[in-house]
Amino acid sequence: MSDILLRHDENAVASLTMNTPRSLNALSEEMLAALDAALDDIESDDSIRAVVLKGAGKAFCAGHDLKQMTAARQAPDGGRAYFNDLFATCGGLMTRITKLPKPVIAQVHGIATAAGCQLVASCDMAVAASGTRFGVNGVNIGLFCSTPMVALTRNIPRKQAFEMLTTGEFIDATRARELGLVNRVVPESELESETRALAEKVAGQLGVAVKIGKESFYKQAEMPLEEAYAYTGANMAENMLFRETEKGIAAFLDKRKPEWDQ
Repeated sequence: MSDILLRHDENAVASLTMNTPRSLNALSEEMLAALDAALDDIESDDSIRAVVLKGAGKAFCAGHDLKQMTAARQAPDGGRAYFNDLFATCGGLMTRITKLPKPVIAQVHGIATAAGCQLVASCDMAVAASGTRFGVNGVNIGLFCSTPMVALTRNIPRKQAFEMLTTGEFIDATRARELGLVNRVVPESELESETRALAEKVAGQLGVAVKIGKESFYKQAEMPLEEAYAYTGANMAENMLFRETEKGIAAFLDKRKPEWDQ
């Protein structure tokens, strides 16, 4: 890992720490590239079954790097090519998180704004510290958060998302949990341990079952009802044929903890 993104592996969990606290862990070109490379490595690492994504310093992530974006305006085309590439790259990263065959949990503190809020919404789960604030506040500087809107509207009700997008107002962690943007809100002193416990719980499940389950989770959500049942039924049938699943069922019937090889 580069200095701007730190990785620590323990108990089948990879922790990725965005490490540019002076910029509030902004999603610079370099940070986007580092995150994408890290997910590449994690996807091919069979020892990892869950991922925690967090930020160093006083904030989780403040969104795109506005200094880089301002500098890009000096290009002959006014930055059009740069901005098209930037937002496509960012969208690709968010999609990559969803498609990664291992659950990704955001560990959020301080603020998560604009593309930082998008990052939280793109993760499979999120644990937030009390006092954390969330916003898609680009409209306050004349830039509507169109790409963050994609992930946000797949997490929370539309009217609440639209209010956040058009007013630029922040919501606190408790409201974020009520709306479904985060799973849990805990005291900041317990954020690390609570997120770790959740990640290790997920990592302790049968990896191949979670992999097929995560893929099914997102695909079926976009399908009509009958198609979704046909698709997930076929996946469950395949899952039932796994040797490790057979062992898990036998362990349940024997009232003991399963011992999986995968």
